[in-house]
Amino acid sequence: MNFLSNFVTFQNLHEVRRLCHWGPVIALSVIAICSTMAILDSIIWYWPLDTTGGSINFIMLLNWTVLILYNYFNAMFVGPGYIPLGWKPENQLEAQYLQYCRVCQGYKAPRSHHCRKCNRCVMKMDHHCPWINNCCGHLNHAYFTSFLLLAPMGCSHAAIIFIMTMYTQLYERISFGWSTVKIDMSAVRQIQPLMPFSVPAFAATLFALGLALGTTIAVGMLFAIQMKVILRNKTSIESWIEEKAKDRIQHYQTGEDFIFPYDLGTRWLNFKQVFTWTGSPKGDGLVWPVHPKCHQHTLTIEQLKQKADKRVRSQVQYQAVEDYNGACCPLSKGLQTFFRTPCTEEPRIPLIKGDTILATRGTKWWMYGDKVLNEEHNIVGDRVRGWFPRRCVEKCHYDTAASDSTSDKKVN
Repeated sequence: MNFLSNFVTFQNLHEVRRLCHWGPVIALSVIAICSTMAILDSIIWYWPLDTTGGSINFIMLLNWTVLILYNYFNAMFVGPGYIPLGWKPENQLEAQYLQYCRVCQGYKAPRSHHCRKCNRCVMKMDHHCPWINNCCGHLNHAYFTSFLLLAPMGCSHAAIIFIMTMYTQLYERISFGWSTVKIDMSAVRQIQPLMPFSVPAFAATLFALGLALGTTIAVGMLFAIQMKVILRNKTSIESWIEEKAKDRIQHYQTGEDFIFPYDLGTRWLNFKQVFTWTGSPKGDGLVWPVHPKCHQHTLTIEQLKQKADKRVRSQVQYQAVEDYNGACCPLSKGLQTFFRTPCTEEPRIPLIKGDTILATRGTKWWMYGDKVLNEEHNIVGDRVRGWFPRRCVEKCHYDTAASDSTSDKKVN
């Protein structure tokens, strides 16, 4: 495998702008702080040029940093892969089993979903990750998961360096009363450190230790979640779809036996669908190997059933009784609305008194739904959907049949 050919490639210069987002800024800052402090502290604690252990420790530390950045930038800039604009299945009869995306002016291929942040239909979309400011999908799933594995491993190594540095430097200065708990540090304290371990250095090391431990726990949990779905050849979205399929079957007592179509039977076969020696996942992102009892459109048919069920069971019509300017935390709508704003990057939709909204979910203080557009504003590809304060709307009392006819006009 040619290392350089698999490294970050910028198809367009504007991709560099992905770095100008709070997610990459925070992620790269944590990597920079932990790596820099670990390198400095390893020089203080275990000088790499005089002992074999010190050299191995230092090389491993640099290795973690390179591998973490390599997979991070590939996950960000390689991207998930997008369905071509205006895509249609080769067999036109298959279009009846697919959802149509008005934004991309084409059909959604199996396992693809439209991302509002990327404004494209993403191949095998798992989720949109703010930390890489991109979607995790077909092409970058392996890079993203490798990053989730390497980051906790690197941070765990850095945390050990921070702890041992503070211990060895404070051992002779402060008595902790641990007369029975002592570590022999004679091998690593033979040489005086080149840099003084002052109070600011101690504070910086303690701060870096907190970042390293927090990253190890948080990112480690994300890695466990990702591996769980990968070993079943699923995505996070598909796991949710499967749960809703079971709920729909139980609610209507249809007696169906829903089989997830992309589980190939063994964890090893599922694992190889994402991780390969070449670094590129199997498949073209449009056609997938499926379970013997299923076919290419088993999951897309289930999605269409769930969309129809959602219109029947979930969408409730509301009418705006107050204007709302679309602010993320509107203080004018009350303190509870201000402090209980949804912790999500999903958009807010401005409201004008008299607007009609089809709500699909909500909390005690906020609701989420689609604004019903007038005919002159309902252009192709236009859809206004997001959060709005619950106090700004009132539930409409209308005939059920009229509601169903209104909902049927909406395009999935």
